[in-house]
This record gives sequence, structure tokens and C-alpha cells, in this order.
Amino acid sequence: MVNQILSGTDEAESPSTSHPIRLLIIGAGSRGNAYAKAVTSSTTAIVAAVAEPITFRREALGKKYIWRNGLREDGQEFEDWKAFLKYEVDRRKRVEAGECETVLPGFDGLFVCTLDETHAEIITALAPLGMHIMSEKPLATTLNDCLAIYRSLKIPSLEQPQAVFSIGHVLRYSPHNMLLRKLLLEDGIIGDVVSIEHTEPVGWWHFSHSYVRGKWRKESTTAPSLLTKSCHDIDLVLWLLCSTSTSSNDPPHLPSLVSSTGRLSFFKKSRKPPKAKEATNCLSCPIEDTCIYSAKKIYDEHRLAKGMTGWPVNVVDAEIEDCLATQGMPSAETKLLKRLAEDYDNNTPQEEIDGRPWFGRCVWESRNDVCDDQLVTMTWDEESFERDGSSVSRGRGSKTASIHMVAFTEKRCERRGRIYGTQGEIEYDGKMIRVYDFATREAKVFYPSQPGGGHGGGDAGLVQQFVKAMNAVRDGQMSVAEAQNTHIGCTLEDAITSHAMVFAAEEARRNKRVVDWKEWWALNVEVKIS
Repeated sequence: MVNQILSGTDEAESPSTSHPIRLLIIGAGSRGNAYAKAVTSSTTAIVAAVAEPITFRREALGKKYIWRNGLREDGQEFEDWKAFLKYEVDRRKRVEAGECETVLPGFDGLFVCTLDETHAEIITALAPLGMHIMSEKPLATTLNDCLAIYRSLKIPSLEQPQAVFSIGHVLRYSPHNMLLRKLLLEDGIIGDVVSIEHTEPVGWWHFSHSYVRGKWRKESTTAPSLLTKSCHDIDLVLWLLCSTSTSSNDPPHLPSLVSSTGRLSFFKKSRKPPKAKEATNCLSCPIEDTCIYSAKKIYDEHRLAKGMTGWPVNVVDAEIEDCLATQGMPSAETKLLKRLAEDYDNNTPQEEIDGRPWFGRCVWESRNDVCDDQLVTMTWDEESFERDGSSVSRGRGSKTASIHMVAFTEKRCERRGRIYGTQGEIEYDGKMIRVYDFATREAKVFYPSQPGGGHGGGDAGLVQQFVKAMNAVRDGQMSVAEAQNTHIGCTLEDAITSHAMVFAAEEARRNKRVVDWKEWWALNVEVKIS
């Protein structure tokens, strides 16, 4: 997998002996569209159907990726995942009844790209179908839901898993991070790792869009921002530090302690500028013209007015692109501003307030509570294990990792960091990796390929590996377990571990204590899945 992604080749996806892999996209929002685009542009698979309750979104994805010449066919769209489940159960019954010639083909795999809090219900309900599943991150919004998904996919009576499972930890699949891991683990380019400092710069306006005004603003309705935004940063660091090589079957070197500090530091009423007075919406605020968080500036002046109708403008109004194309800029701006003017007051039912984003709302009046600045620290003890009668300790020395999620940055989601080793130091951002060698006192800079697409090519990389795994299983080249290990490189157990680490870090933050990882895992995870 490493060499294929680093070189940009597609050598593992050999010509299929059957039809192209057929995929269902559940959820036609931003991530559903991102994966549909990656499927059609970088693999031999096809997006065969979409399940989405919002008609406009369902039709927009269908027109772009499914319906040829605008002609719809049966089995290509569903109002929601439940409609698909009913359809698929009925379809299989007809096949069993011998109606093969009149029954439409089924689906090989599906993408779950719905709201985070719906993942558990959907995956546990669809798991008995035995289809390959890719779930957008986070896996679920509670530890219990994550474990419910685990139990639904790990059938005790089966020695081998019945289907490939992938999680949207796209950072693992970018050429940049694949090379970074190779340099650390395969090449040992800076010796043993002593510590790592990793930063997830969310971006000042991006945070206000998604985590202040947007759907992920409250822990009670979604989850902590460490989970919804940075669970794949936790996964990335564990992926870099817990293994001794990319192909090793050695037990992972897991942290011994985890702690975290963080808070909502700025986007709250106590930090509201006095000159904003009682305004709760940007369009009626006396300081709108000077406020950097003005919704009118962010969505209209800096984007729509320049003809930009993609994310985040199409999140504010899903029909904005069509409106601009068919009715022109004045109508599109009127439509956008009308949506931004929507507001609530003390008489609005709490269920209505919590049930949707409010993108024109004042960032200091949004009743949000997720952290806008958080630091997680993981500590490893020195550890060895026995292999063939010998003690193995290489790469398993004591080390420390700090992961910083911060809203207040110029860069948006362009991760950066430093890794300190016994023989050198690495500095990285989303575009380059600089390695300084203590022995030669020289630095070498690597510029991994930038294939485009989301997350530095990680979106396309993940989708490519998912399709390769499905092809390998379907064509009899590999067992499910072999395809999971060879092509996905991330097991269901890995996904549970990284999500559990987030929940442990959150417990540490809330209770202001250091968590013993092994004890926490035994008490909160092991007893529930064993």
C-alpha cells in the first residue's frame, strides 16, 4: 500500500474479472460528494446509487455522479438508508426465489456519510447484509455506540470477518503522511522517536462556521470537538508511534498515560464586543462592517460575490449553485442573505435551536460549548516483548506526543509539527518534510506529491485502497482479512483504539486528571467487547 500511494500508481487494482465495483453513497452532503468524486475520478468503481432524505442534495449528487444523460433508473436513489435496506432485503429475496434475470444487480459496498450521531444506527442495521462499509469519521459520537458498531461487525461465530471495513481516517492515505511514516518506521531516519509536537490548525473562520454556528457546536447534540474535528489527528499520531514498521506483526506499543487540557476560550458571550450591544445576528449588528466574523463577509463578500458557490457557501444554502447558474448573482445574494438573516430568540423551542445550524448568528451568542483550544498529551513507557526467544525493544522506548487543536490560525487544516529523535529532527507541514541529521549536520527536504483533492490526496487515497480491497475479495485474490491488512492498513480494532483514546482524553480533561491507559481500556472497552 505504501509504495502504491507514494508513487501514485494503481498497480494493485488489477482488471476485474466481473462488473465494476458498485457503491452506494448514504448521505449527499459535503463528505458524500467528496467520496463520490474520488470514486469516479480515481478508481474503476462506480457510484451506483445515493440515499439522502433532502431531495435537492440527492438529485444534485445523482446528476453529477450517477444518472447518465440525466436518465434515472430503478435502484439508483433512495429517500434514506431505511428505504435502501428495505429495497435490498426485497431484492435478495427475489434472487433467492430464482428471479435472477429480472432482478437488478446489488451493491458491493457503501459509504456512510451522514450526521455523526446517526452512524451507529445505520451501520448496526446494515451490518447483517455483509456489504463492505466505509464510515466517515468519527465512527460514532459515544464510546458505547463505537463498541456497538464493533460488535455488529465482529460476529463471534465467524473466524474471519465477512466484509472489509474502513474508517474515514484520510490522513493515513495522503502521500505526505505515507512518506512521513516510511521515513520514521522503515528508514529510521531520525533514530528512535523521543517526542512529537503535532498541531491541527482549524482556521479562525472555519471554526466559526462548523463549531460555533454549525452543526458541531454543542457536545450535547453531537460530540466534543476533539472527536468531531481531530479524532484522525489522534489516529495519525498513534499510527506513527505505536508500530515498529509498516509491515510488522509485532504488538503495538501503546501509550501508558493520557491527559488533556482545553476549554472554550473565546466564542462565548463574555467575550462579545460591547459595541455589538444586544445584536444576535450579523445582519442587524452595529459593528458588522468591522467584525472579522461577519457572516456577510465570510459567505457573501469573500465567496459568493466572487462566484464561489462550493463549501462552505453550499452548506449555508444547498441550492445556491443552482440559483446562481439559473437566476444570476442578484438572486443568489438575496437568497443567501435571507438564509443568513434567520435567527432565534428566547421564545424559540430549544429543539428547533439545536436541530440546525444558524450561520448568520453572532459568534458570541451561539450557545456553543465545544473547545476552541485543546491540548492532548500521550506518554509511552519503555517496553519490550519476546520474539523467537529474544527480547525486542527497538522503537519501543519512552516517548511523548502532544496534539494541539486550535481554532485561531491562518492555515485551515494544514497540519504541521516536529518530531524529535535520537539521531535527528523532522519538521513537517502539509507540503514538505524537512529532516535534519545530527551526524552530518545537514538537512534534507522532501516534497511529496500533491495529487489534489481533500486532505492532501487522502480522500482519493482512502477510496482507492477501499476499492482495491473490495476487488481483491470479490475476485478471490485475497481473504477479507488479507485485503483489510494489505490495502486498508487499518483494522476495526485500530479504529476503536484511536476513538477510545479520544474518549479517554476527554475524561482526563473534564476531570482534570491523568488517565492510566491500560486501566481505562480494561474498564471501559475490554470488558464490553470480550
